[in-house]
Amino acid sequence: MTTKGSPIERIVKRDGNIVAFDRDRIATAIFKAAASVGGTDRKLSEELAIEVERRLVEVYGPYSTPSVEDVQDVVEEVLIKNGHVHTAKAYIVYRHNRSQQRAGRDSKIEATDNIPYKKIYEVLRWNMDHGCETVDGLNSIIARGQYAQLVRDCDERYFAEVAEGAEKVIARLPDVRIVIIAGPSSSGKTTTTIKMSEALNAAGMELVAINIDHYFFDLEMHPKDEFGDYDYETPQALDLSLINQHLYALLEGKTIKTPHYDFKTGKRTLDVHEMSLAPNQILLIDSLHGLYDAMTSAIPASKKFRLYIETLGQLRDGQGNFMRWADNRLMRRMIRDSWHRNLQPLQTLAHWHYVRRSELKNIIPFIGTVDHLVNSAMPYEIPVLKARLFHYFPEAMKAYKDEPKRQDAYIRARRIYELLNGIVPVEDDSPIPSNSLIREFIGGSQYKY
Repeated sequence: MTTKGSPIERIVKRDGNIVAFDRDRIATAIFKAAASVGGTDRKLSEELAIEVERRLVEVYGPYSTPSVEDVQDVVEEVLIKNGHVHTAKAYIVYRHNRSQQRAGRDSKIEATDNIPYKKIYEVLRWNMDHGCETVDGLNSIIARGQYAQLVRDCDERYFAEVAEGAEKVIARLPDVRIVIIAGPSSSGKTTTTIKMSEALNAAGMELVAINIDHYFFDLEMHPKDEFGDYDYETPQALDLSLINQHLYALLEGKTIKTPHYDFKTGKRTLDVHEMSLAPNQILLIDSLHGLYDAMTSAIPASKKFRLYIETLGQLRDGQGNFMRWADNRLMRRMIRDSWHRNLQPLQTLAHWHYVRRSELKNIIPFIGTVDHLVNSAMPYEIPVLKARLFHYFPEAMKAYKDEPKRQDAYIRARRIYELLNGIVPVEDDSPIPSNSLIREFIGGSQYKY
């Protein structure tokens, strides 16, 4: 039930679905928390729920679509601000217990709210062991002249995780015929696909990669968002039917001709790239939507190996706030889009809302269903990204602050600005090898993308 007259009409659930905003549910959750510590005032809970709604409008803007996690964060903030500390603690405990219950679901990669906590713990411990879990620690590494060593350590960890995925594929041969490498935008899927190819080729396997980007419809056929912008991020922008036809034909030993898509013109040409798959070859799919059921529905599950990649970074600022994974990927994409898709960095920032919406619905919910998980976050990349992008964020904050429909861009720009503000920039990227994943975004890679 939508709350009548509310400037917040919808929220995004953990599974990515968008549902009606219901202030009464917030009031009920607050009242339950209060009751657990002796509270009896339902009316006060309703008043606090109104304040939560008001605060959501202040932070995210009227008619925005915050996530469930955003709403819960604001509930905690409002309770503490109004002096209801015991109720806030009870609410936090309740929220944690619900997360633990969700974590009990069986999955190959255990995830709660689409967060693989075991993996996150491993990432945090690695960062702590290497002194790069905080902004201060990262700055200290740079000051001591140890930046190049951090680059080597990060790359070594990433290469090892990819190699482990290749070993899992080999263990499932000959059943596996397709390896799917999926993950949200700018997580490093293309480089990881190349690295998997290198690892499997070293083991005597021959690999053939199919470029799903070539299956985009012509730009004018893409769905548009509420701003009238063409949406590259939805799976409906891809010719899913043709993808399935070609995958099935390849596994049947037939020769196909894939399309070719030109991002600068927004046009697709059919029947361009000839390819086939021999019995001793494995097909690799590198795609945002590789785990989306409709993309490979023609292929039995037993023939597919699913790898998920995400920037699972654990970097805290001076206030103890962790950098958001999506913000890390946004900065990567702001740079790459400027030279790969002819988009200015602020255009990428402004359009990121539909990237996140599609990720939440069509990509991230699959993190608990995959066969292997790779962390592509590199602590050393943040100082390099700052050197290239920092000056854009004050400009974005000024441009979007008073635009009601761009409040998500304003908030994101402000959040990234506040994190980067305390980081020492690294202008010289020469310590980063040409085979590093970050080269996919900043340029200078030995690989062709």
